[in-house]
Amino acid sequence: MASFFTAALKSFQGGKDESPKGTSKDDKAAALPNSVAREEFDEYQRQLLEDKIERDKVFAQRKAERATMRMHLRDKYHLSQDERDDAQVHVAGGVVELPQDLAAMVHSEKEEEDVSGGAFAFLAKLREVELPALRDRALGGVDQVKEKCALM
Repeated sequence: MASFFTAALKSFQGGKDESPKGTSKDDKAAALPNSVAREEFDEYQRQLLEDKIERDKVFAQRKAERATMRMHLRDKYHLSQDERDDAQVHVAGGVVELPQDLAAMVHSEKEEEDVSGGAFAFLAKLREVELPALRDRALGGVDQVKEKCALM
């Protein structure tokens, strides 16, 4: 893949065989504008490097939070775990806690799942329904429709 890009770069350069890796430190110093001092340039380069490191840390933390979220959801729904998620959490420093809003989402869905209870809870609620009252209410609705509709 890298050879493809180097060949494409050479074709854009018109077949020149110059390598960008061949630049030396003296060439960089010669390329500096006259108005910028060497110390200012070094400080700027150091600041750029620090900013990049900070962005990379934040990005790794977010990736680890997403991986933790996926792990919690897989635990919740009894799905198989993925090693990549464990690796992302490990890269971020081992223990990653979910942000409070994401943790609330996972736990609230768990509570909703527990509340529904499945088929047995439905059958238990069905016993509590008063069938005569339900029948009367349905017939009352049908009577109201008959009054309003001339076709029935």
